[in-house]
Amino acid sequence: MIEINGAEGGGQILRTALALSAVTGEPCKVTNIRKGRPNPGMQAQHLEAANALAQLCNAEASGLAMHSTEIGFIPHEIKGGQISVEIPTAGSVSLVMQGIMIAALGARKGVSLHVSGGATHGKWAPPVTYVTNVLLPLIGKMGYEGYIDVENYGYYPRGGAEISCSFFPKNLKPVEILERGRILSVEGISHASKLLEKGRVAERQKKSCSDFMEKSGFECKIFDSYFSTSCGGSAVDLWIKTENSFLGADSLGERGKSAEEVGKEVAKKSVHLLQSGAVLDEHAEDQILPYMALAGSGHFRYHHLTQHTRTNISVIEKFLHVKFSLDEEEKIISCEKS
Repeated sequence: MIEINGAEGGGQILRTALALSAVTGEPCKVTNIRKGRPNPGMQAQHLEAANALAQLCNAEASGLAMHSTEIGFIPHEIKGGQISVEIPTAGSVSLVMQGIMIAALGARKGVSLHVSGGATHGKWAPPVTYVTNVLLPLIGKMGYEGYIDVENYGYYPRGGAEISCSFFPKNLKPVEILERGRILSVEGISHASKLLEKGRVAERQKKSCSDFMEKSGFECKIFDSYFSTSCGGSAVDLWIKTENSFLGADSLGERGKSAEEVGKEVAKKSVHLLQSGAVLDEHAEDQILPYMALAGSGHFRYHHLTQHTRTNISVIEKFLHVKFSLDEEEKIISCEKS
């Protein structure tokens, strides 16, 4: 049984370990889950992600409970089909999807996931629009196939989202992303709950974002929209398409934070990405790693090497016969079969 020390990071270790356990058929045990966090152990989105993966591969699992700090996971065949998840809090829908997307590669048939509750836009996690417009196109370069339909948006702090998605088993091909290439488009959406429509929150966010982008010398096309939600909330999501890559940035509305601040914040993040020449953003740098490893090899140039990236590398190498190497002078991460 592969043993993983969860004290080295947060919920990402758990999601990556269980997903790769399902794909490889290798049993695993994750200990000290989120040990260094103010609220250690599994929270709602971690538990539901683990339950969904267990359901997907009919795993024998122990320790699946709120605040549990240790999980034992013995996977069986991934048959595919319909998986349903309910998140009772504003936990991130994207993080629940993360493990399922990886595990679906080893399924006998397509995996359909329906998520009720949780947040499409919450704190400390990329929004669902990021997965749709950045992550899926990136791993699509390796041959990955998946679709996401947001039926209801859900905002932090109450959630209430509803999404349906499908992911399909594939043999991935290696990819090399060393240069970003020409910027092709900067697009996005400024959105808010209909509860905030009288305050013209979506329009104000959009204008603030567009004004800052234009003053910085970048054209962007942003749509504004309102959604029926269980609580007030807003966000702006931008995605950047280049010749060789995709990048994203977002900003979440919060109490005491003006619509203008939300728009300007995401514009500043996007301008920084554009001016830095980054090939991938910091979310993609660690999330793309399991797919590279399952493809057998790959190379990409990183901009800022995060702890999440280092942690994900150490987990992946325990499950798959691959070796990652870092060229810190050229800022290139490479993956090769070991």
